[in-house]
Amino acid sequence: MKISLVCSVCGASFSANEPLWRCECGGLLDVVHHPEFPIDRIMSRPQNMWRYREAIPLPLDSEIVSFDEGHTPLLDMRHNGVSFLTKLDFLFPTGSFKDRGASVLVSKAKSIGISGVIEDSSGNAGASLAAYCARACIRCKIFVPHSTSESKLEQISAFGAQLVRVHGSREDTAVQALKEAEAAYYASHSWNPFFIHGTKTVAYEICEQLKWNAPSAVVVPVGNGTLLLGVFIGFQEMCRAGLIKSIPRLVGVRSASFAPVANAWHGENIVAQFPESTTVAEGIAVERPVRSDQILNALKSTNGWLCLVSDDEIREAMRYLACNGILVEPTGAVSVAGFVKDTPRLMKERQVVVILTGSGLKDMAKVSRLLK
Repeated sequence: MKISLVCSVCGASFSANEPLWRCECGGLLDVVHHPEFPIDRIMSRPQNMWRYREAIPLPLDSEIVSFDEGHTPLLDMRHNGVSFLTKLDFLFPTGSFKDRGASVLVSKAKSIGISGVIEDSSGNAGASLAAYCARACIRCKIFVPHSTSESKLEQISAFGAQLVRVHGSREDTAVQALKEAEAAYYASHSWNPFFIHGTKTVAYEICEQLKWNAPSAVVVPVGNGTLLLGVFIGFQEMCRAGLIKSIPRLVGVRSASFAPVANAWHGENIVAQFPESTTVAEGIAVERPVRSDQILNALKSTNGWLCLVSDDEIREAMRYLACNGILVEPTGAVSVAGFVKDTPRLMKERQVVVILTGSGLKDMAKVSRLLK
């Protein structure tokens, strides 16, 4: 399997065996490879995300770091008489979809001999990376905003990671991690492209669960955009392989408190800042995602759109899900809040999949408070 890293800015190409997470020019790196989908072999393998082995950009003889994650349920639901499908992508070892990306990223780090990594996170990505690094015997240092939920900090610490609490915003946390990453391997879920090639496996699963058909629309929460971009890449790859006829319309959902990406969607300056912005959905409290241009391209090229939801709308989505036996954290309910808000547009679609991303069990005190 030929795998390379290509800079999205200058076009420079690098070997995937180099411990790079950023181009020498400062640009973002993307993975270039040629995925294959041997359906007979896929269907004979265990039901986890690694059944799509030939589509994941790691040499086939690599030692995989895994907890047999993936293949989460796809359930039928209805809201106000409108049917949709929910992908329960919070049912993972650490309680969030981030385990998809962490499994691939840590497997990559192990394959090239990385002994220690750093990451910045609002909680879930840090917990996921810490768990997989523990399994791989790789040292892990996680930078988190000081406001991160205590239960998530305890989860990260329990896996043996070194925890660094940063006084300031999510953006301030990323800046501090970037400084340290000048002399370390940055296992960032937004900068490091191998993470996204883990999250893309949710697209494969959705199509397989629909008998190798694509839905007409997929609704996902957008913070750093790793899930949206993974879904986009996954559907693109299957379309190019001839497994599906077209790529679904992608609908990204963000908190109305963090609007710069939405401003860019409407042609405004994305660097605008919103001081002291807060949201109950801490997992998407990202003002300026480093892959903003790629996020906007994914939405536009699929004729999708960006939806902004309020904290009250997120709370209502949590209550609706809880009343249907599904307990998610606020960020996990964001996509449902977006579906409800944009139902008049989405009810015209043939089949809509809404992805739920984080378990409510990760912070029951906060979830209980919000549900009341």
